[in-house]
Amino acid sequence: MPMKLIREKLEGELKTLEYEFRIELPKEIGNAVAMGDLRENAEYKAALERQSYVRARIGQLRKRLGELSAINVGSIPKDRVALGSKVKLLNLDTDEEVTYQLVFPEVSDLDHGLISIASPVGKGLMGREEGDEFTVQIPTGVKRFELLELRTLHDNNASSDES
Repeated sequence: MPMKLIREKLEGELKTLEYEFRIELPKEIGNAVAMGDLRENAEYKAALERQSYVRARIGQLRKRLGELSAINVGSIPKDRVALGSKVKLLNLDTDEEVTYQLVFPEVSDLDHGLISIASPVGKGLMGREEGDEFTVQIPTGVKRFELLELRTLHDNNASSDES
């Protein structure tokens, strides 16, 4: 997933949450307050909990967008696995091949082959080269892989999407 699409997805979620935080949640809280006794008011408590979650998520998204802006694509390796790399792996235990692209956690989607750089497999891949064999500890045990093919962010021409 090119950097531009990652940025657009995060900005879209941020815009939606900011609207909810500034417009929708104050209305919900106001309506709940109008109902009276706040000690027994489930709607009020739920709205406050949602407000707290939305505030925290907005902070996370702003931080991630700042990190994205600070990424120097030129510093991403051209011959090793890093953010944006697309890899073909051989599962040495099952002889199955899988293809993944390494992305930020917010846009990971295993069903579409997008794995987080923070996941166990993502972390295990970072810095690897074609031909490397490695093991990864996952919650269900250990997986052994061989890195068959590597296409970095540079190979995917994603650097043109940087701005």
